[in-house]
Amino acid sequence: MVFMKRHTVITQRRRGPAPTGKGTLVGVRLQPPQLSALDAWIKKQDAPLTRPEAIRAMMETILHILSKDTGEKPARNAGRSSRAAELAAKAIEKMGDPTAPPEERAQRRRRLTKGPTEFREDRVDLPNVKR
Repeated sequence: MVFMKRHTVITQRRRGPAPTGKGTLVGVRLQPPQLSALDAWIKKQDAPLTRPEAIRAMMETILHILSKDTGEKPARNAGRSSRAAELAAKAIEKMGDPTAPPEERAQRRRRLTKGPTEFREDRVDLPNVKR
């Protein structure tokens, strides 16, 4: 009686991070000062970001600012944006402090929906207002 060696199938694991979708991979080489500046910016963010996510977020912000300078306006859907504003206000109300006076709650809600003061002038979803 001849025994045959048993073969097992071992599945190979994929290397690297999970794919973020279809798109073109762009490799970027950063020098140590740039990398340390990127890491410092990531630490200042509220949500934890990976380096690629941080680079994509920065690039998206810069492209919005540049499109504003050239006069191009991103496509908007008024119905969707007003609905999003309503949902954001409701979510903020749920998270807010119910013991705070109504004026303070309204002020907090305005601050959260308008965004930080240093970025208000760069927001593309708000109309241009002379300051």
